[in-house]
Amino acid sequence: MLKKTGKVWLVGAGPGDPGLLTIKALRALENADAVVYDRLVSREVLELVPAGATLISVGKSPANHPVPQEDINQLLIRLARAGRQVVRLKGGDPFIFGRGSEEAMELVAHGLEIEVIPGITAAQGCSASVGVPLTHRGLATGVRYLTGHCRQDGELDFDWDGLSDPDTTLVIYMGLANIDEIVTRLIASGLQASTAAIAISCGTTPKEQQLVTTLQSLPSAAKAAEFAGPVLFIVGRVASLHGKLGVRVDNAVMELSDAALV
Repeated sequence: MLKKTGKVWLVGAGPGDPGLLTIKALRALENADAVVYDRLVSREVLELVPAGATLISVGKSPANHPVPQEDINQLLIRLARAGRQVVRLKGGDPFIFGRGSEEAMELVAHGLEIEVIPGITAAQGCSASVGVPLTHRGLATGVRYLTGHCRQDGELDFDWDGLSDPDTTLVIYMGLANIDEIVTRLIASGLQASTAAIAISCGTTPKEQQLVTTLQSLPSAAKAAEFAGPVLFIVGRVASLHGKLGVRVDNAVMELSDAALV
């Protein structure tokens, strides 16, 4: 009798709050034989995995990749070929800075069945948590998601002029290490130094911290905050709405100048 080939679900775990996990993602976890998860998947989400499933950590952090991507790809292939029902669990959404598409291409190239289950990405979860819309009439007509570091820690080679459009909200993922350079380049390209900005650490979780400041002050303020968890930055005029939409901001550090309150 031929052994049945397994399947891989690429699942978005959301930004941390287990209540933001989709029903479809929860069902995939409940039926998993093996869960291969990233560093940013919260403990509360992992607690939803059935006791009999195998948990395999392949987490990465900046400049520290203990499990190379190629090894992760091969692990998923081996598990699926062994007949396992595999959940590849990623923080946020698997197709937004999650390398989910790379893994999907590799799995498909080996003839394996996959399914993608989207998750609430950090931009959506964190903006809702701090009460700041990503778009707002008269303040922002568009949003751009930006990774704060490049492949193999290479040079940040972005369209800085395009990113400096005052009508656009910037959401910067994984940018803490390079926030000095990012801010310097944005201001040099024309974005006002007084533009409102927010740094959010451990967004949507009980450990969440918020720092509200201006673009120019963002690097020094973020460094002084000594955030312990992953940090997301929101830059743009919408950030001036912090505290105005009825969302509690007890955990916020306010360093916002009057010039940014526009």
